[in-house]
Amino acid sequence: MIHNQIENLNKRIQDLKRYLDYDKKKSRILEIELELLSPENWKKTTFIKKINKEKYFLNRTIKNINHIETEIKEAIIFLELAIETKDNQLLQDIFKNIQKIEKNIKKIEFYRMFSKKNDNSNCYVDIQSGSGGIDSQDWSKILLRMYLKWADKKGLQTEIIDESIGEIVGIKSATIKIYGEYAFGWLRTETGIHRLIRKSPFDAGKRRHTSFSSVFVYPDIDSQICVNLNLSELRIDVYRASGAGGQHVNRTESAVRITHLPTNLVTQCQSNRSQHKNKEQAIQQMKSKLYEMQKRKKEKEKKELEKNKSNITWGNQIRSYILDNSKIKDLRTGIETNHVQSVLDGNLDNFIEQSLIMGL
Repeated sequence: MIHNQIENLNKRIQDLKRYLDYDKKKSRILEIELELLSPENWKKTTFIKKINKEKYFLNRTIKNINHIETEIKEAIIFLELAIETKDNQLLQDIFKNIQKIEKNIKKIEFYRMFSKKNDNSNCYVDIQSGSGGIDSQDWSKILLRMYLKWADKKGLQTEIIDESIGEIVGIKSATIKIYGEYAFGWLRTETGIHRLIRKSPFDAGKRRHTSFSSVFVYPDIDSQICVNLNLSELRIDVYRASGAGGQHVNRTESAVRITHLPTNLVTQCQSNRSQHKNKEQAIQQMKSKLYEMQKRKKEKEKKELEKNKSNITWGNQIRSYILDNSKIKDLRTGIETNHVQSVLDGNLDNFIEQSLIMGL
């Protein structure tokens, strides 16, 4: 039985090597190492940063596969020894190690889900309050916290690019940038409408309110990808960045808002003191946003989904958070949980992983 399990693990790792282009990755690492030897290349900061990042991910895949292959070979050797010496304790240790190997293989197999273009990119997450007034703005703030907590648990870095504070509580909108491995791949299925149902803390009668917030996730595209962005189609507004008050108040108009007039897309940035840097960041966001929207439009046309979909204006809920009943239901995957606070504290992986498995 143990022998069959080891054979199965060995077959799976060989399949993964073929699927993940193991040999090509090893060749590419050698090419990168040659490129890193060139003094001329070291003058190109962006290029060096890019190929070092590529080398890191290639090396990680190669090392993970090599480590598993070594463990499988060792398991075969120890199994022969255990059979020869009739050592039951050694057999139990081998069985435990096989379970660990299988867990590691499953982890690599799961990463096969991240096969779409830009899955390994950093990404932006736009959160926009919808209908529901104060409750909606409070809900948007809760979602912002949820995604920041999720990213922290995943070991990803975050930066709040823009945050428009609500009139009384919460936020009208926010944009966060998430840096790290497969940031876009992990979060791309979170795009959609998130519905909150609860007894409103802002209603004196404690009546039930339904609030909506939209989430839009798009990759931080490589600057080499061509996106036609005509500067004459942009309206650029500058304003004072909102701050905590006192000595932190921004007394100059450094914040930048850019509107793409043909599509009415808006990007904003106030994370830098420099207006010029905020403008550069907002333009880069606009390129990324246009790229993702164009890609989604093509996908929708290809699948002919547009005629079947209701208006995006708070009709396409992907998930309902029903706080009174302590229930969260994902309307696409069918997954339900009663651990509401856990999800709002960033434990989203059950929803995300299932949506990736289903190919959403």
